[in-house]
Order: sequence, then C-alpha cells, then structure tokens
Amino acid sequence: MCLLAVSAPARADLRLCNQTESKVGVSLGYRDTQGWVTEGWWDLKPKGCETLLSGSLAARFYYVYAVDYTRGGEWGGRAMMCTRDPEFTVRGIEDCLARGFDRNGFFEVDTGEQKNWTIQLTEPDRTPKAGPKP
Repeated sequence: MCLLAVSAPARADLRLCNQTESKVGVSLGYRDTQGWVTEGWWDLKPKGCETLLSGSLAARFYYVYAVDYTRGGEWGGRAMMCTRDPEFTVRGIEDCLARGFDRNGFFEVDTGEQKNWTIQLTEPDRTPKAGPKP
C-alpha cells in the first residue's frame, strides 16, 4: 500500500487523512521526553481525516502502522513497535510479546522538523510522494 506525506499550512498538528475507499485503523509511534510511546487506534472513514497529535510537533520522525478494515492489508514498515487491541498507549518498544502486546512494523514519516504535518494514506496503485505542501 502507498502513502503520501505533506505538511499542511494551517494548524500546528500531526494529522492523517485516509484517501482510500476503505475504513482504516491507525496507530502512531513516536519519541517523547520519557522515551518511546505507541498509541492507537484511530478509526478513519473513507476520505476522512483525524488529528493524531495536537499542537506543534516536538519530533522530526513519527511512525505509523495502519490496517485496511474493509479490504484487508496494511500500511507498515521496518520499525518494530508494540500495539494492542482495541485501544492502547504503550511505553517502550522492547519485548512487546513478553509484555503481552502485539508487535508490528511501522513506516517512518520524516517531517523535516516542520511544526505541522499531514500524512495521506493512498490506494496501493498510486505513487507515494512526500514533501512540504506549497
């Protein structure tokens, strides 16, 4: 599956927009002042957007794992982090299974140290693009 990440000029938030025809579930990983944390699930309707973090972004890199509830499949990557169903906040990314959590691969989003960013989940047949929005 593909993704498109662009910054947005409006509010200072981390947002995710589901540009697919499917309902998707999204989890987010990032580093805060206390270390690694993963959170989820945000349920996004087809063509819907959701604010994952409010306010100016404090990190350059964020990590996303998303599941296509309608057609199956996922958006993932190589950064292994902890998740759980149905709702979760997990501190730390080590020993997920031993601590009773699931372990999934998240894809990295480089915000380029922008203060706001919007991630676009797109259909698998579209070419991903990334960069600041003009």
